[in-house]
Amino acid sequence: MATSSLHIRHVNLARQFRGGERQTVLLMKALAEHSDVTQSLVCRRDSPMRDELSDDGIDFIDAGHQLAGHFSGPRTNVVHAHEAKAVHWAFVHSLLHDAPYLLTRRVPQPVKETVFNRWTYRRAACGVAISSVIEQHLRARRWSHVERIPSALSHLPHDPQGIDALRGRFAGRRVIGHIGALVDRHKGQRLLIEAARRLRADYPDVVFLLLGQGDDEVALKRESADLDNIVWEGFRHNIGDYLAIMDLFVFPSRNEGLGSTLLDVMDYDVPIIASHVDGIPDIVIDDETGILIPPNDVTALTNAIGSLLDQPGYGSRLAETARQRLSLFTPEAMADAYLSLYHRILTHDHRNTR
Repeated sequence: MATSSLHIRHVNLARQFRGGERQTVLLMKALAEHSDVTQSLVCRRDSPMRDELSDDGIDFIDAGHQLAGHFSGPRTNVVHAHEAKAVHWAFVHSLLHDAPYLLTRRVPQPVKETVFNRWTYRRAACGVAISSVIEQHLRARRWSHVERIPSALSHLPHDPQGIDALRGRFAGRRVIGHIGALVDRHKGQRLLIEAARRLRADYPDVVFLLLGQGDDEVALKRESADLDNIVWEGFRHNIGDYLAIMDLFVFPSRNEGLGSTLLDVMDYDVPIIASHVDGIPDIVIDDETGILIPPNDVTALTNAIGSLLDQPGYGSRLAETARQRLSLFTPEAMADAYLSLYHRILTHDHRNTR
């Protein structure tokens, strides 16, 4: 393996800061700990990632679209595309500078069969899947070499005073938590509303605490307006404080690339109930590290919640087993896997892995 300095040019042209952007930041911060690695980030001028990485010695390259930023920044060894528009940027950059690139695929839907997608994926040195279901989709296309590198937990910080304030606010209540964009077709919040409705009479001390914002926010609040056991908390930066007060975490997603939020929940020893869909089973092992339920099944969700509320010792055992697996999902493990892949790409032997 080469020991000379390696420059990685990451590309993420997303407007928002969601799971994929968080994982980009986690990877770059972990790679920054390697003295033989330098990095740049191609992103929008208003990207929140700039603030997240401001202290990590990163060169930022402005790009509001796929044709911008190709003649800026230091010379690079490998380009790493972190989302769909970034793949197109890397393809153009490869045509202009003959720089090898890899892409990370984070969504569970198969890549659309288009001429341009075939071009961009076939020219990539590697397609990285964050979960087994995404790996299967990429391999089925036979467009490029494929590897699987899972996302990482964030080690979310917490503030003892913030935790005390939340515990005071929800004193005497058992808190069932959920974190995710308020987009029901993706995260399944309407299932949570119905579960809260069904559990309200038998568990009057339980409150559903939902964090996030999104396109369905107004509709979801309207549909649950008659329920006093649901709190819509909106978007919050201090997620660790909230995880510290949760008794259970529910994640009834209808589709999910991996569900890396669940890793942060495990890091706070909170028992998990999640849908058996797409990449979630890569993280949650049913009856070992959490409870898996069929997707779109509100009865199964309600029964699972009731089971863990009635058996707190069972939930504690699930959380303890889950914590034991977290070493597989650290930012350091993710960075080491990508660093090995970068070097294999540069030595042209990536096709011989796995």
